[in-house]
Amino acid sequence: MAPRRQASPRTGGRAVHREGRAGQPYVYGTAALQPKAYEQPQREEPRKKRSSARALRQDNRIRRNQERAMYMDLPYVILLTIASICTLYLCVTYLHVQSSITARMHNIEGLETKLEQMKAENDALETSINTSIDLNEIYEIATKELGMVYANKDQVLLYDKTESEYVRQYEDIPEY
Repeated sequence: MAPRRQASPRTGGRAVHREGRAGQPYVYGTAALQPKAYEQPQREEPRKKRSSARALRQDNRIRRNQERAMYMDLPYVILLTIASICTLYLCVTYLHVQSSITARMHNIEGLETKLEQMKAENDALETSINTSIDLNEIYEIATKELGMVYANKDQVLLYDKTESEYVRQYEDIPEY
């Protein structure tokens, strides 16, 4: 049975229907509808069926999208394999370079330690040589036993250094 509509003075002669609480239409005016005219259980069942069918279609779409996302064709698998191999190669190369740098640092530390030991030994030997030489004894042996004397001023010849820091002697020293 269709609900009656009656004009309302508030709406300018038109009947206005709006949804009220519990899905029942709200009618302005004096034409009140009978509650028996609306059977809510009949109305909700088709909605449930529609929503169930809609949910089933949506579930099917979601499942198909998931299957498409999980599907890997041959070019994708090959590209993924190449990317994985490149990443693995870069990681192994990085670790190799890092270990070689560490080994070189340890080698440098060992060489520096060895150098310090050699310098200490060299200084100790130089000190022992300098302390073992008695210059007064050398002077006495040179003058008394070997007959050496200091040079006079006219026996000393001075050369100017022009090109290098040392003098090369190719000929005999001239006598002036």
